[in-house]
Amino acid sequence: MFDNRFRRADDAAVVAAIVKFAAEEAAAAAQRLAAVAELASRRCGGDEHAYWSCDGWDAAAAEVSAAMGISHGRASGEMDLGISLRTRLPKVAALFMAGALSVRVVSAIGWRTALVQDDEAMALIDAAVAEHAGNWGGLSKYKLEQAIDVWIDRHDPGALRRTQASARNREVLIGSQDQATGTSSLWGRLYASDATVLERRLTTMAHAVCAEDPRTLSQRRADSLGALAAGGQHLSCQCGSPRCPAAEPDGRGTSVVIHVLADADALASPTDPAMSGDPSASLESAQTPVTKGTASILGGDALPTSLLAELIRGGAKVRHLRRPFESAESRYRPSTALDEFIRMRDMTCRFPQCDRPAEHCDIDHAIPWPFGATHPSGLRCLCRKHHLLKTFWGGEGGWRDEQSPDGTIVWTSPTGRTYTTWPGSRLLFPKWNTVTAPIPVTEPPPHGGHRSLMMPTRRRTRDAERRARVTRERSLNDAQVAERNIPPPH
Repeated sequence: MFDNRFRRADDAAVVAAIVKFAAEEAAAAAQRLAAVAELASRRCGGDEHAYWSCDGWDAAAAEVSAAMGISHGRASGEMDLGISLRTRLPKVAALFMAGALSVRVVSAIGWRTALVQDDEAMALIDAAVAEHAGNWGGLSKYKLEQAIDVWIDRHDPGALRRTQASARNREVLIGSQDQATGTSSLWGRLYASDATVLERRLTTMAHAVCAEDPRTLSQRRADSLGALAAGGQHLSCQCGSPRCPAAEPDGRGTSVVIHVLADADALASPTDPAMSGDPSASLESAQTPVTKGTASILGGDALPTSLLAELIRGGAKVRHLRRPFESAESRYRPSTALDEFIRMRDMTCRFPQCDRPAEHCDIDHAIPWPFGATHPSGLRCLCRKHHLLKTFWGGEGGWRDEQSPDGTIVWTSPTGRTYTTWPGSRLLFPKWNTVTAPIPVTEPPPHGGHRSLMMPTRRRTRDAERRARVTRERSLNDAQVAERNIPPPH
């Protein structure tokens, strides 16, 4: 059993085990980051491909992503932190290796010191932080950042990350979807003037429906924001009366294209009256409709069928997916039917650990055209980054893959490890048969035969871009540092 080892131990022994294994976990994380940094340094050492859009850093991040089962962005962050510990924070890294610092503390140190450019200042900060960081494990995020910033401010005040400058941190964030309710969280920071305008606009739209609308004011304000996002100027009333002057569609079902894949049963699901109204009211008497089938936003999460019914009632267009012909097509670009089938079958990019929605991906030939046929068993969705990775970092000694008629792809990394990805529809719609005829046998392409394509290039290298970002952020701090150093008036 999972907990047998500690069932007979007293509380003190259990807590001691927690402390012991937390230290071992930190030490293991340090070893992992050391290995990540080594791989990154090997793959990014030269400048031969520094101006490539998909450069050596991306190639290394792809392998780290697949090996760790994390996204490309998180893998890039692991590489950043590992290299920082290796080259800029050796004393902190030593404590980390010994299990004396947690990943949380080390990650904060790496982030807060990223703007330090002077080697001497960096060495002083590393030594000071390493001396005191052993006592920082119990600090909150805010206090931890303050503790690190004390030493940055002492040795290189221009390198402080001034997160209190809220106006520079304006943003709107949308959280992950709650699969049970079909809702997502939304929060952010706006200029006060913009927030006031938005507040008044939502309130005006929410009050423009008739008195018979079943939604609360809060629900109508939330729906008004959705109507604005779709380009609408009013909120459609849900009273159900055909004579209501405010019942005109507000555009949420027609103005913006959102691809939702659903089976036939889901399309017949009724709307749920309990989705609107006073949330504090008793739902004991509410008759929740029985729903069948499955629906999913392409590249997103499962969608409640009752919400799908609401979208259809609001004007969303329903199209039936056509199965493509089993024979190969004679041109490079797939037909509309074949294109739709591949995107709906895959749902996302098919590279390991990539969730880029299929509608934003390229349709890639498993075997480069014209040697590979435009055929459903030889096509798949790849985002632009992984399409470039497969094309320019593939082949002998690089990424290779084999695709099966059901859409399964087995990827082999440059180091020989294999990773299997399945079409997204296979997970959500297991009854949907996506198997197509085997791809026609073709002659293998000559070595380097697809290299006539040109890799998109960067305006400046990744290192140059990073230095420019650091210089730009430090320059924004210079005025505050200069103002702080002005002596008081006599």
